[in-house]
Amino acid sequence: MLSFSFGGMTDKAIVRTAFAALGVSFGSEADLEREMDATLRFYLDVLADEVARTPIRIHDGMTRAMDMADARPEVALGLGTGNIRRGAEIKLDRVGIYHRFSFGGFGDDSIDRPTLLMAGARRGAEKLGAAVEDCRIVVIGDTPKDIAAARAIGADSIAVATGMHDVGELRQCEPTAVFANLADEHAPEAIFGR
Repeated sequence: MLSFSFGGMTDKAIVRTAFAALGVSFGSEADLEREMDATLRFYLDVLADEVARTPIRIHDGMTRAMDMADARPEVALGLGTGNIRRGAEIKLDRVGIYHRFSFGGFGDDSIDRPTLLMAGARRGAEKLGAAVEDCRIVVIGDTPKDIAAARAIGADSIAVATGMHDVGELRQCEPTAVFANLADEHAPEAIFGR
């Protein structure tokens, strides 16, 4: 039986950690990568079935934040997730919002969360026709790992207690701002500035 938290981990990191916890070893890194890819292909089939029959909702304030981002031409709305791209699409299509994110950084880009976030930030900057260094990058997440990854790439972090971690736990990680959810009246200013 596996007993580790998946919170804030990339899909590939979860598979790699599971193999290690189960004592499964591979002859080479290439063999491990092939087995991880095969495991993730199987996971996508299981995920599609599971998501189809599981109630999923959009957290309070999320739709408003996406609408506000769409209304600002200087903002590029992307998805930064440890999910592989197809997994993110399956999950977010279930609530009809995957199409709202015109780019992203995904678990396909890297097993390392800061690296995948930076891949997404570069895509967003390109979409805006700007250098990534000239952009304010804002990462919204619900785990300490999201906050740490945002800090690692020089991004602002907006922590929301919509997952396994409460406001107090997230505040201890020193995000730029922390809210119970994005419905908080002060969330838009934290996300978009004045």
